[in-house]
Amino acid sequence: AYLTVSIEPLPPVVVGDAVTLKCNFKTDGKMREIVWYRVTDGGTIKQKIFTFDAMFSTNFSHMENYRKREDLVYQSTVRLPEVRISDNGPYECHVGIYDRATREKVVLASGNIFLNVMAPPTSISVLAADTPAPFSRYQAQNFTLVCVVSGGKPAPLVSFKRDGEPIEATPLPEPPAGAGSWEPRNLLHRDLDDTKVPKSLAAEGEMGGGRPLATVDPPRGLAAERDPVTETIPETVVSREFPRWVHVAEPIYYFRHTHAPVSDGTVEARATLTWTLNPQIDNEALFSCEVKHPALSMPMQSEVTLVAPKGPKITMTPTRARVGDTVRILVQGFQNEVFPEPLFTWTRVGSRLLDGSTEHDGKELVLERVPAELNGSMYRCTAQNPLGSTDTHTRLIVFENPNIPRGTEDSNGSLAGHRGFRLVLALTLTVILELT
Repeated sequence: AYLTVSIEPLPPVVVGDAVTLKCNFKTDGKMREIVWYRVTDGGTIKQKIFTFDAMFSTNFSHMENYRKREDLVYQSTVRLPEVRISDNGPYECHVGIYDRATREKVVLASGNIFLNVMAPPTSISVLAADTPAPFSRYQAQNFTLVCVVSGGKPAPLVSFKRDGEPIEATPLPEPPAGAGSWEPRNLLHRDLDDTKVPKSLAAEGEMGGGRPLATVDPPRGLAAERDPVTETIPETVVSREFPRWVHVAEPIYYFRHTHAPVSDGTVEARATLTWTLNPQIDNEALFSCEVKHPALSMPMQSEVTLVAPKGPKITMTPTRARVGDTVRILVQGFQNEVFPEPLFTWTRVGSRLLDGSTEHDGKELVLERVPAELNGSMYRCTAQNPLGSTDTHTRLIVFENPNIPRGTEDSNGSLAGHRGFRLVLALTLTVILELT
């Protein structure tokens, strides 16, 4: 007796599709059994998914004369109604027939196929690397966009566009170091931000006298500190742009693409685009990450617009603060959509914060148990991202608290009565412990 077995090849299938595995075999012998296996763990484990035993089947015809040599063609199918990523892998079809010479002997043959299950990406997002972080307004710096694509199998093809046009980028395994085009250029005087420079100092700088303009008003986050005495504080929102870098040529983009396998069988792909940021031309520029995948009929994309912060909206609670209250000053939003995420820095104009520090980072500034001395104090919130910064000022008005007599506060703003209360409480606890 002879037996040949083959499985019809299948192209890659997409998650959710209905798939039929077909096993064809040809023999002149009598059927004994058909067994389908799913092979896992590199071939070490075979899991039965279908079995046909001719000895116990009433559907199988036993009318053939096994002494008569005749080729019989059979087909066994296994249907997977909705394939999953876990169905990806090899399958085997094993067929057994009785030998024509003796019924006690069984002839075996098998065929195999690899089912390739593809999955389209489930999510795509674009974010900025290393943000929020302080940026120097007086030195050109590199900026990196990261596109994260998850849930795909195999790894997708990722590319970037600017304002709808493909970006020609230099592929690199690592971000460039020491490239000549990445060096910051010297700034011209007209590129400096003079929104906070007193007119007298500005005139001196233009005439060449006095200290350089670049050191008159360094931004938050630099080593140099502001001089609160000579600074004029406006009551309204003051917006300022970062200097206009001077570039001779178009920016040079650098591209890197990596992917890592995930436990569910999919791949997480990460693509980065790095260039020397130019706030003058990059502000309000639209960048998109485009993803192509064989399981997608058309590319996916995610878009972000680089925008500097403008007009932070600040709220203060309670709206009518009294002596001894805990006051919270919170940034709740902007007049525009901001990307990347800004860095917030709080300072008190002309003095230190209530806790003695010079500045506080975060969207919220908390002043605990405010004393009457803070009445009329002004607080500045500086919101900055790599494209620009904006300042917003708010003044704290502290009203008298009828529950707290005047003169009961110490120099630190905490209530003297609280200290007495803590002392009495400590003595009371001591007496109780001695009695027990």
